[in-house]
Amino acid sequence: MGGRRADKDKMAAALLPTGSPGQGIPLSALSPNFLHTNSTSHTWPFSAVAELIDNAYDPDVNAKQLWIDKTIIKGHICLIFLDNGQGMNHDKLHKMLSFGFSDKVTVKGHAPVGLYGNGFKSGSMRLGQDAVVFTKDGETCSVGFLSQTYLKAVKAENVIVPIISYSHKKLLKEHMQLSLNAILSHSLFTTEQELHAELDAISGRKGTRIVIWNMRGAKDGKPEFDFDSDKYDIRIPEEILNDSTEKKKYKRQDRVDQFTPESDYSLRAYCSILYLKPRMQIILLGQKVKTQLISKNLAHIEHDIYRPSSVKRNVKITFGFNWRNKEYYGIMMYHKNRLIKPYERVGCQLQANDVGVGVIGVIECDFLKPTHNKQDFDYSNEYRLTVKAIGMKLSDYWNEKKNRQRDLSNVPVEDSLKVPDQVWVQCDGCLKWRKLSDMADPDLLPDKWFCGMNPDTKYSNCSVPEEPEDDADDGPSYWKKSKKQEQKKRGNTDKTNQQTLQKIIQNYGREANALLKEQKRLNARLQ
Repeated sequence: MGGRRADKDKMAAALLPTGSPGQGIPLSALSPNFLHTNSTSHTWPFSAVAELIDNAYDPDVNAKQLWIDKTIIKGHICLIFLDNGQGMNHDKLHKMLSFGFSDKVTVKGHAPVGLYGNGFKSGSMRLGQDAVVFTKDGETCSVGFLSQTYLKAVKAENVIVPIISYSHKKLLKEHMQLSLNAILSHSLFTTEQELHAELDAISGRKGTRIVIWNMRGAKDGKPEFDFDSDKYDIRIPEEILNDSTEKKKYKRQDRVDQFTPESDYSLRAYCSILYLKPRMQIILLGQKVKTQLISKNLAHIEHDIYRPSSVKRNVKITFGFNWRNKEYYGIMMYHKNRLIKPYERVGCQLQANDVGVGVIGVIECDFLKPTHNKQDFDYSNEYRLTVKAIGMKLSDYWNEKKNRQRDLSNVPVEDSLKVPDQVWVQCDGCLKWRKLSDMADPDLLPDKWFCGMNPDTKYSNCSVPEEPEDDADDGPSYWKKSKKQEQKKRGNTDKTNQQTLQKIIQNYGREANALLKEQKRLNARLQ
């Protein structure tokens, strides 16, 4: 035991910075129990998966593809996350496995989702108790081990993370032998050959492969994920969704008297809307996720604007009808391209009637602050004002479309047959989005589509930039006739009320004058 304790102390010392300004002052300790405590912010398991997807998407990695797979290694169910991004060297991997280190910056307009330097730790430890990170940056290969099981086995008093780096399959530094011994003794990979085989599974010179095991289970001991109902999807099991005691733990959010959207229990559906403008392909269990431009994949699209009090610019809000399923509606609230709150009902949609049914709103709320698990916004005054404003603008849109439909048909607007206003498709080569003709059927597009297949020759080459977005400063895209009529009606009513009030005041004045005259007459008679 003494030797193990000495090795553990040496490993911890090797991971500590030297020559720091605080030398001689104790560093703050981090209990191994914090790994579990930190992970509990993810009550919904897909939010933990999203953290790992975000790491591949962010500009410092900038992966073009991310593969999510399930496999069995030595009898253990494992989740695999493999990306073809920039990879990490030893120092970057150490920061990734530490807490609170985030030096991500915006690159060429690509803003990072990560804010707090906590996503990988909270996400991976929510999904399983143990994770190994294999990564290549073009020069070196590194392996990092974040493991609750390991820390418990060695009775660690602080979080320690064994990390090794290779160059030409040789350890870079002698002291890394301690970390190597820990990885081989306590992970699923018991030989260096197995470690190198995992590194070789990263096909290019750069990329990262994450293996997570000892997966969390439901209360009956079964895995919390259903891998069997759909071989190309990871789902939250139906028995959990139908169990009133478990349901609250696994639902995306409380949805009172509301249909549960598929994205709450299907990882494939959730990944398809995870980013406002997807820039990375996600291949789930061997099949590409059909991502969508949700702000363009709507019927009867209109734009409105909102100016938050905290920023001096207009923010665009897109409204439209869900042409696939009218029961899935509400506001899709994004932050720096990442979905935070889906199908959030506001304003008239909260009433117990059909007002606002089928309408989806889309807004990118970069001016709001997400919570740590990126599944909600801080409940600030700015957030409350934003929701209230969106609700009012939603009512304007609904009234306009409802009255227009009433002029055309007796069928309510929410029940009328709809098709998307626009059809957009992403090129599998350059990942740019291209607009197709209105006659294109989105359900008949091939699984693989390239710019060269575009009938519009102007945008049939991968070197051509995407079509520019509408400018939010242009104002609302439609004339709010119903609102103008309501304002005019209200103005006429106010004018009528004012005239009536003036008549009342005049009558009171005449009566008052008559009373004064009568009083003077009585006073004169008394004298």
